[in-house]
Amino acid sequence: MDIEHARFNMIEQQIRPWEVLDPVVLDLLHKVKREDFVPAIYRSLAFVDMAIPLGNGDFMWEPKLEGRVVQILEPKRTDRILEVGTGSGYLTALLASLAAQVISVEIDPAMKDEAEKKLRAHGLTNFTLKVGDGARDWAEDGKFDTIVLTGSTPVLPEAYLGRLNPGGRLFVLVGEGPMMTATLATCVAPGDYKYSGLFETRVKTLVNAFEPERFEF
Repeated sequence: MDIEHARFNMIEQQIRPWEVLDPVVLDLLHKVKREDFVPAIYRSLAFVDMAIPLGNGDFMWEPKLEGRVVQILEPKRTDRILEVGTGSGYLTALLASLAAQVISVEIDPAMKDEAEKKLRAHGLTNFTLKVGDGARDWAEDGKFDTIVLTGSTPVLPEAYLGRLNPGGRLFVLVGEGPMMTATLATCVAPGDYKYSGLFETRVKTLVNAFEPERFEF
C-alpha cells in the first residue's frame, strides 16, 4: 500500500467532504501518522472510513470525525485541554500538536499504557495520561479551555460546564441510539453557556455515563 497516497485520499475524499476545510487541521492530518495509532492487526484499514476496533468493545473514531472535532474545537497554543477517553491516542496527538497541554483520562489501564508509548514515539511531551473514570466529572485537574468526551453520554454531564474557563468549549455526543447529537457548549461567562447542535453520529457510550431518569409504571 502506498501510505502517503492512501492518506491523501482519506483527506480529500472523506475529510474535506465532511466540511473540514481549515488548512491548519488538514496539514496536521498529513503530519500526524494515523497508521501508527491503529492496532497492528488493522493497520491496512488505517485510512478507511470506518471505526476501528481497539479491544474491549472500544473503537477508534472514523477519520472524518477526528478531523471535524479538531476543527470545531480550534485548539490554540495557550489552551489547556481535557480529553475523556484516550482510546488509541490519535486524537490526543492531534490536540497536543496544537495546544499547550492535554490531560487525557482513560478507564482501561492497558489502553492508556499503549497510547502513551505511541504518543512518546511521536515526540510529544505536552500531555499527561491518567487512569480513571471521567464519564461524569473529572475533579483532579482544575479548569480547562477545552473539554472533549470521546464517548457518547445519554445526558450531558453538567459538572463539566463548571470546569470550563470563560470562553472555554465542551464537545460531547449526547443521546441514545440509533444516533447521538454532537453538541458544543461554550462558556460565555461564569454560569452562562451557549449550546450548539452540530451534526449526528453514533459512537460507543462511555462506561458509567449518566443515564436519563426513567419512569416506571
